[in-house]
Amino acid sequence: MDVRYWRCVMKRSGQCPDEDIKFFLYTPKSRYRKEIDIRSNVPLRYSGWNPEKKNVIIIHGFNGTESKVPMTYIRDAYIRRGDYNVFTVDWEGIGRFPCYLSSISNTRLVAQCSAQFYSYLTHNGATSEDTICVGHSLGAHICGMMSNHLSHKMYKIIGLDPARPLVDRYGGRSFRLTRDDAHVVQVIHTNAGLLGELPQVGHIDFCVNGGRMQPSCANVGKRIRQARCSHFMSACYLADTTGESGKQFRGVPCTKSCKRIPGLEGISVPMGEHTPDTARGTYCVSISHIHSCPFD
Repeated sequence: MDVRYWRCVMKRSGQCPDEDIKFFLYTPKSRYRKEIDIRSNVPLRYSGWNPEKKNVIIIHGFNGTESKVPMTYIRDAYIRRGDYNVFTVDWEGIGRFPCYLSSISNTRLVAQCSAQFYSYLTHNGATSEDTICVGHSLGAHICGMMSNHLSHKMYKIIGLDPARPLVDRYGGRSFRLTRDDAHVVQVIHTNAGLLGELPQVGHIDFCVNGGRMQPSCANVGKRIRQARCSHFMSACYLADTTGESGKQFRGVPCTKSCKRIPGLEGISVPMGEHTPDTARGTYCVSISHIHSCPFD
């Protein structure tokens, strides 16, 4: 047995930058990612950053990494659009399986360092209105916690099935994603009540196929694997609304428990990249088909 498998790392310092938290830039013009060092005196544009484009910061969750599915689906969708500078946050070394407890603790430092990176972007000329933080699972809560370290709110956060285990019981408002963390907070629920938070978290919440279990995950194995598959589908749904095709998955008004409201079917709001910033409430979305979304 590899003893390193059980060696969990709990960060106790509050110093940023941190060697276990890395930031990468992807652009359509380069096949390779560029690691960004915020201590460098070289202007960010020399790394390939285009100040004329919008910015997205993508943050993975527990037992994830920026370079594997499903986060790469989101990354590649934004790259293919061509109008975004795509940044990813990697904290794989301090958020790996089976170390969930230490990973939850480490999200505080990841949020602090990510907020420092966000400030670095704005110092280089990025604007809040043109910058989105997209986080999956614990990564969604990291996007929210970044607000604890900023003097001005971020403009927009998209939370993909924000993590529920232990966070729902022990995580206060300063620890978890809430609508107070940005001017616009959108949340996509695909495994609510199990691995994901229950609605309503943001200004606008989308319950996909009831928000709990996704139809395409019904035959992947036991219930926990079905839950994991459904949890990751939130990333694939967002990617499908973001890419070149820009699919329009539209939701209709529903209750906070994801029950459709009769008589309001004529009112619909697109989910994901095309959601109006002024939209509010909880919406139910039905999606019968999507491309393969591996989650292992």
